[in-house]
Amino acid sequence: MLEKVPLFCNLNEQELALIEQRAVSRSYPKNSIIINEGEDAISLYVILSGRVKTFMNNPQGKEIILSTLGPGNYFGELALIDDAPRSASVMTTADSTLMVINKPAFQELLESHPNLSLALLKNLARQVRLLTDNVKSLALLDVYGRLARMLLQLAEERNGQLVIDQRLTQQEIANRIGSSREMVARILGDLTTGGYITITNKRITLNERLPKAY
Repeated sequence: MLEKVPLFCNLNEQELALIEQRAVSRSYPKNSIIINEGEDAISLYVILSGRVKTFMNNPQGKEIILSTLGPGNYFGELALIDDAPRSASVMTTADSTLMVINKPAFQELLESHPNLSLALLKNLARQVRLLTDNVKSLALLDVYGRLARMLLQLAEERNGQLVIDQRLTQQEIANRIGSSREMVARILGDLTTGGYITITNKRITLNERLPKAY
């Protein structure tokens, strides 16, 4: 699994074995809090199986989902680099198994493997670009535009169809695009009625090109 993780893909077998020796594998049930925003950073987490969401709560207590991550992704690296508190919370959205690498071991790996540091920088650059796109979306698109953009981002081709395998609730979608659940329900309902999408057990299939405007 480690060789499929972008952060470690350029390491050789001996280096991967070294990481495995310094890491521990932990299993978490669905809805487990892995990281709390504001707490001290002590570990990097690599997702071996399952799925997690990263999120923040605004002063009114409303949840804002920043991203969802699956096998091969990792999280928790930022606070290990700058020694600042955790910038967001992380919760499992399915039963998950994570590889946990503690802070001293992670920093030692960075110092001894320059190519690992380069991979980390590339991933951070991707995150900055994604964050920029998300901010642009919130600023320039209406609710329908943000919803359509999210559906297209999450959809993957399966047997000639675009399918979103993540079984997202309407509230989770609303939290991701900065909207109300009621508005999301109305738009999804209209797209379903129009034949643009099909929803079965929270699994969304895009049947045809989504309309440009709502």
